[in-house]
Amino acid sequence: MSRLRRAGSALAAALASAGVIEESRLRATTDLAWPRIVTGFAIMSKRTVDLALVGLVIGPTAVAGLTLANAFWMVAKFLAIGLAGGTVSLVSQNYGGGDTDRAASVVRLSVIISVAIAVPAVVLFASAAEPLVALLGGDEASIGYGATYLAVVAPGLLFEFLNLVASRTYAGVSDTVTPMVVRAGGAVANIALSATFVLALDMGVAGAALGTALATALVTVVFAWGMTGHDYVRGRGASPVPLTLERPIVDRDLLAQIGRVSSPLVARRAAQGLVVFPLLAIAATFGPVAVAAVGVGRQVRALLGSFSWGFSIAASTLVGQELGKGAEAEAEAFGSQITRLSAVVYVVAAAVVVAFADPIASVFVDDPANLALSAQFVAVAGVSVVASGIDGSITGVLRGAGDTRVPFVATLAGAYLAAVPVAYLGTVVPVLGVSGLLIALVAETAVPMVVNARRFRSNRWKAVSRAYRPSADD
Repeated sequence: MSRLRRAGSALAAALASAGVIEESRLRATTDLAWPRIVTGFAIMSKRTVDLALVGLVIGPTAVAGLTLANAFWMVAKFLAIGLAGGTVSLVSQNYGGGDTDRAASVVRLSVIISVAIAVPAVVLFASAAEPLVALLGGDEASIGYGATYLAVVAPGLLFEFLNLVASRTYAGVSDTVTPMVVRAGGAVANIALSATFVLALDMGVAGAALGTALATALVTVVFAWGMTGHDYVRGRGASPVPLTLERPIVDRDLLAQIGRVSSPLVARRAAQGLVVFPLLAIAATFGPVAVAAVGVGRQVRALLGSFSWGFSIAASTLVGQELGKGAEAEAEAFGSQITRLSAVVYVVAAAVVVAFADPIASVFVDDPANLALSAQFVAVAGVSVVASGIDGSITGVLRGAGDTRVPFVATLAGAYLAAVPVAYLGTVVPVLGVSGLLIALVAETAVPMVVNARRFRSNRWKAVSRAYRPSADD
């Protein structure tokens, strides 16, 4: 046995003896989670690369501009993530219950809905970039950089919607390796393209946006091959629930189910995206350096959230498949143990980020006068990600059951009853100042974790899932 395997076995045994997760469930979880974690880092690295490039080449004003533009991109992307969450929930339950035709119909409808939502968003962002970015305030230079970035990157949104549906479809059938390879390839392409456009061709902010848009489109092209049932290599990579044009194109009953499951997820994600607007508007009152610091902190947290990509999707898939078989006790065991595992991982990750906050911040900001504030936001983002990671796994369990309303309410409470009021206090209580934004980072993730944890312990999600299982139509 190799040294790496021995270390892995020892770690698995230690986690089992500590009561974190049984070895058999750990294997099932990590088989699904690690490719999603790599995928998450690959996807989030695109935005990180853009911020780092423009920050080092142009400065904090450009970082502030991209932060303003990204607020709009993320709202649209969060809508796509919400829709894709409904996709993985229904695909996993129907695939786990043996009804592959119905699972394929879910995918077809998800693609249709994605296009219907994405196209208007692309048109709006491309045609009205400057007035949209200006709504958030800030100095004229930051608004100019943000408007340029948003207008150029906007077409990539359509492809990102389709990419998310494809990724979640594969996850729903327990294949997270294929989307990992495709997404990682897109991340490498993004780094190469953005670096070429920004550094070699001196295209500045527009170059970073163009690199991201082209790389996102490339990922869609590659996904299209496997999603239509074609193997990538040696019988691997073809989706077992392929995208086809078989009639009926629209199944009204299934469309209603997608609507019921996805609507709260979409609303929840929209709430997560929209809360950035008041937070950035508040940060803008402290100047572009504060806006840039908020952007850096939230980007670091988003990058760390890649672990949650893995644990959350593993929870959704494994819990959904067990529920599809009617094995509620096993579904609960998976949910509890995956949540404990994510807590352990995030405590370790947070400790590393807090310890290295200064060098991490220096990747985005090279001005010593601005570095200290960015480092504070990086450290606090590291602390806040522990609650975010735990909440991600619990939300994954609830999503796998089709129980999506409570996570929506929890997100609203964390964002609008906690984070925004606390951040606003910083503008009216001088002694608090920018610290209000730091406290808001933690409140935004801690409140949803508490609410969703109570929902999970209530076991009501099991009853909700019974309406979405294949047997529910019999």
